[in-house]
Amino acid sequence: MGIVKISDGMHENLRTASVALSRSINAQAEHWMRLGMLAELYPDLDHRELSRLLIRAEQQGGLDIGRLCALPAEPPLPHAAGEN
Repeated sequence: MGIVKISDGMHENLRTASVALSRSINAQAEHWMRLGMLAELYPDLDHRELSRLLIRAEQQGGLDIGRLCALPAEPPLPHAAGEN
């Protein structure tokens, strides 16, 4: 574990999001870091697909960048009828 220094503004954003989403500030920061890491590794995936990738990574032992890079990204799911 380490200490990460962030700006006061980002800390306030974390505080607001953590309360709204019933997470600790640390859990919210880690969630955003995970999504950001995945977004950089898989820039063509949308939020839904990144969330599925997070779940698949967890099922395979957790989010480890070495294993994560070896996971194939799932192709986008087709939209349901009538969904835009």
